[in-house]
Order: sequence, then structure tokens, then C-alpha cells
Amino acid sequence: MTEEKKMIFLRRNDGNTFEFTKEAVMQCEPIKNIIEDGCTTSEKGIPLPNISNETLSKVIEYLNHHMKDDKGKGKAGEEENKKTEWELIEWDEKFFSIDLQTLIDITLAANYLNVKSLFDKTCMTIANHIKDWSAEEVWKAFEIQNDFSPEEEEQVKMENQWAF
Repeated sequence: MTEEKKMIFLRRNDGNTFEFTKEAVMQCEPIKNIIEDGCTTSEKGIPLPNISNETLSKVIEYLNHHMKDDKGKGKAGEEENKKTEWELIEWDEKFFSIDLQTLIDITLAANYLNVKSLFDKTCMTIANHIKDWSAEEVWKAFEIQNDFSPEEEEQVKMENQWAF
């Protein structure tokens, strides 16, 4: 088996185990460190207790699609197999056309797994999604409780009139 085709198992607390290519999961810093330190066995898998099945599947789908996209990577002759920038943008637009809660879950997973490109893209997508919302709409969507007293809130609004 070649290095790129070696499979890595990721295990959730609920017992579900997912099988992915080593090349894809090596883009996740914590998993890469576990593998390089030799702290995993193939039958048990690497535990990922904080990520749901659906979110993990989406993260790995992204990693599989983007694993050969860095222009500085690859051997001679692989250049023609790389996706064009336009193909990636088009694929990303479809991939990120999902509900806000799923985007948040993917963002948290990307942060936990230290996948910078996915984290940056989900943050940008969320920001674009909520850019025209009022503060109250953002608070409601992200379940943020306003802990200011009415007087404190009025003071903040007066000090930051430009924002309101």
C-alpha cells in the first residue's frame, strides 16, 4: 500500500468509526501529531469525541477535495491533476451553501482540528451571512444573552453611535 492510500480510523465516543485516507487526515494538526508520535492503533482508531458524525463527514469531504490544491505541493507531472482555482471556488460555494448551525459546527471542528483553510472559509461565510443583521438578530442566532443593564446598554450605544 502506498503512503497516500494508507487508511486511518477516526473514532467517536458513540462507537462510530470512520475510515479516511492518511493524506486527508494529515491536514489536521492534532491527528498528524498523534500519527507521527505513533500513539494510535489501526483497530481502535483516533478518538474524536467533540465532533458529530455529520460534521466530521463534512470536514473530511472538504479535506479530501482540497488535499492536493496547494500549488507548492506535488511531484513533477502531478500539476495537470490539480484543480483550477475556478473549480475550487465553485465547489466551495456549493459546499458552504448550508444552514448557519452546520457552518458553526464545521467552524468549531476546523478550529479543534487546526484546519486553517476550512476555519477561515467558514468564518468568512458566517460573516457574510450575518453582515446585515442587527445586534439582536445575532444575539438570538448565537444564543447570546444580553447581560447589560438598560443604563449600561444606553451608555455603550452613546459611546459607539457610529456602530448603531
